Amino acid sequence: MSTTPLFTTPSPSAPSPATTKRLLPPPDKLALLITNSKSTKQLLKLHAALYRHNLHQHPILHFHLLRSYSSLNRLHYSITLFNQTSNPNIFLYTAIIHSLAQHKLHQQALLYYSQLLADSLQPNAFTFSSMLKSCPLKPGKSLHSQTIKFGFDENLYVRTCLVDVYARGGDILSAKKLFDTMPEKNLVSSTAMVTCYAKQGQIAAARELFDEMQEKDVVCWNVMIDGYTQQAFPNEALVLFRRMLKAKVRPNEVTALAVLSACGQIGALEAGRWIHSYIENVGVKVNAQVGTALIDMYSKCGSLEDACLVFGRLHDKDVVAWNSMIVGYAMHGFTIDAFRLFNEMVRIGLKPTDITFIGILSACAHVGLVDEGWRFFNSMKDEHAIEAKVEHYGCMVNLLGRSGQLEEAYKLVKNMKIEPDSVLWGTLLGACRLHGNIYLGEKIAEYLVCQNLANSGTYILLSNIYAAKGNWDGVAKVRTLMKESGVQKEPGSSSIEVNNKVHEFLAGDLRHPKSKEIYMMLDEINGWLKAEGYTPKTDIVLHDIEEEQKEQSLEVHSEKLAIAFGLISTQPGTTIKIVKNLRVCLDCHAVTKLISKITGRKFLMRDRNRFHHFVNGSCSCGDYW
Repeated sequence: MSTTPLFTTPSPSAPSPATTKRLLPPPDKLALLITNSKSTKQLLKLHAALYRHNLHQHPILHFHLLRSYSSLNRLHYSITLFNQTSNPNIFLYTAIIHSLAQHKLHQQALLYYSQLLADSLQPNAFTFSSMLKSCPLKPGKSLHSQTIKFGFDENLYVRTCLVDVYARGGDILSAKKLFDTMPEKNLVSSTAMVTCYAKQGQIAAARELFDEMQEKDVVCWNVMIDGYTQQAFPNEALVLFRRMLKAKVRPNEVTALAVLSACGQIGALEAGRWIHSYIENVGVKVNAQVGTALIDMYSKCGSLEDACLVFGRLHDKDVVAWNSMIVGYAMHGFTIDAFRLFNEMVRIGLKPTDITFIGILSACAHVGLVDEGWRFFNSMKDEHAIEAKVEHYGCMVNLLGRSGQLEEAYKLVKNMKIEPDSVLWGTLLGACRLHGNIYLGEKIAEYLVCQNLANSGTYILLSNIYAAKGNWDGVAKVRTLMKESGVQKEPGSSSIEVNNKVHEFLAGDLRHPKSKEIYMMLDEINGWLKAEGYTPKTDIVLHDIEEEQKEQSLEVHSEKLAIAFGLISTQPGTTIKIVKNLRVCLDCHAVTKLISKITGRKFLMRDRNRFHHFVNGSCSCGDYW
């Protein structure tokens, strides 16, 4: 580390300390002035004054100077100041270690800790808590042994930091053991443990501990709300957010990011709009990060207009915000707008990222623009020095597969420089199902089973390929394999938000309080469809059953139940928004087009692949999805 003097001693013509010392405040007030300095310039003036009055080696003032330079992001000043100190004491060592740890320079902090020991100084509790702050797991374990050696492992603050180290490192057993043996638990240690449970997917354990906590600050609430969001429990996240507001805890930017993500997951537009209004009213600044979360939420909730408004009003847009808007256009099938935004972004000098190209390639895939897709894919490396990831290959496989170029897609996967994952193979298998290619489908499925990459989707797609061809023996064989492997099919579900509440339906669902009215509406819908001459697409029912049973099976799909509920629960002319967890089926797609024409309503459906805007008998996807 550099030991070049940063500050010079006063010139011989400067007034002597003896004649001017009385002009300075006492050391305790000087320390306060140093700590409260708001700028480097102000701090440098104070430091120069200490030199003039021969107080630059005063241990307390030295300590505060070092900490203040670091807090003003002048860490190199702190390091130089420390290195110029002869015989630094434990407090100065702790200050420099704390400063380095705050800047996540853990390796350098460890070097100073080693130097401390070499100088025969004994670390204290503050030394260890400073060292352990945001420390990675591996050096954290070594420091744990040091806390035991010096007798600080039982100290409340040190133990709290140790719990945090193990929790952040994902070592849940060690974190729990340390936490459970703490004689006194504080807010920080409990929050660290809640975070650990939530990140490791043990959401029930996280909630149990959260509920036991007598004291909760906004950080603790945020951890639990975000835990639900990250583990795909968005409804629970929103319920907990409402409880947070009732508890009079003021939300902050982190809260906003978590709850907006939860709204996006379930398509809760009304809740998202209310949260947008609320966070602005309580003073949460709509910066680039919050603005991006709003764009993402509005796009996923079906209101591309609101997403565009937020994007247009957002100042200092970074590449993440541009990416979010491009992805929003892509998921709605507005490919031209996605291209326009990409070109504008490049024109103003923003460098595209790998996420930018995921959005652009998805936009190409949604409308079958194979040539444009190849052009963008090749330009990633040639023009923007971005190496393609598995997600980019997945977009290309989806584009080629849906366009019927199965062999080209298969060749691309086989020649990849990186290892394809099960999602990528599943995309190709889905294309085989779409185009009825049994030979390639069997080949891929056999490979996935042999490589232990097969999941429920693998078996379902292969079963569907056989069923579409009437190969019921093949279907039976796959179902036997599924049973032997313990694999279960993911149930299809559809949700709709009405009066700020999300209602979820499964196929043939009878759990809803208004089931009787819903099924009466379904009967009425069936009457409309028959009057229009609609014939149910029973060939997509992949079961060896009679035609009448196939029709009955189609009538109670989750999408249709959600639509029926929407029709009886909203005013005529209201747009009905549906979120489906799987790909919308061919029959439900055709039926929704007809219902939009008959009722004069707009239907917006988000499935696993994209958005469908149904208006006056047609869909924005052009029947390509």
